[in-house]
Amino acid sequence: MRRSYREAIVGFTLLGGVVLLSGIIIWLQGFRVGRNDWNIVATFDDASGLSDGTPVTFRGIKVGSVEKISFNTRNVKANLRLNTNKLLLFKPVYAKVLASSVLGRDMEVSLISKGVHSQNITSLPNKKDCPSNLIVCDGDTIKGQAIKNISTLTEELNELLDQAGEEEVISKMVKSIGQFDETQQELKELIELSKEEMIRAKPIITELKKTVAHINNILAVVDNPETLGHIKQTAKSMSSTTQKLDKLATDLSKMINNEELTSAIQSAAIGIGKLFNDLYP
Repeated sequence: MRRSYREAIVGFTLLGGVVLLSGIIIWLQGFRVGRNDWNIVATFDDASGLSDGTPVTFRGIKVGSVEKISFNTRNVKANLRLNTNKLLLFKPVYAKVLASSVLGRDMEVSLISKGVHSQNITSLPNKKDCPSNLIVCDGDTIKGQAIKNISTLTEELNELLDQAGEEEVISKMVKSIGQFDETQQELKELIELSKEEMIRAKPIITELKKTVAHINNILAVVDNPETLGHIKQTAKSMSSTTQKLDKLATDLSKMINNEELTSAIQSAAIGIGKLFNDLYP
């Protein structure tokens, strides 16, 4: 009986040790039953400020941490472990290293999503049916942006200066400024010429104003009903006079075309001529 009791104790002890060892192994590997965590990889050209355990945030909320950092001749890879599978990062997505304190000593990796949010996503990022064309899924790689420091800013400034020296940017700028000054001078001369032309055109504009005023006065008089009545009466009188003149012209034409009358007038004229010859020989 005592022996069976001891064997039971030894068996339970071994079983407990196995369970404890399995739990430790699972904990060390980062697995949990019904796990919600998942991993993505961020690649950086410069991983200054990053280290294992650096917080990973999304819109200011901590969603994970940097688990491991590795590098090669091309870039630095940071393995990011995210502790929630409810985080949907719509592509395009990139990671940016930021300073989480005023002094810039504490760093964090901020995940930034530029994609359009959709309500039609039903799968989770750590599932096999994750739509990798829309969201970031477990195991995906995203591009990272390193934090700007004094050394990188100095290098970029030196590159800009070298480029400026190679492309003669400064000389081109000076030349452009000179051309701008010439254009400004030409524009000034054009403005002066325009002023002179305006001075010359001023008398013409004054006469045009007077002419327009006279035309307006004439139109105002014409618009007067009494004046319109006089104009109509004058036109009517002129029409009547024209008709009488036409009738007179017709009568004269008939008289001229009458041969007997013409002969009589000629005879009378000849007789009067002879009479004057007799009176004043």
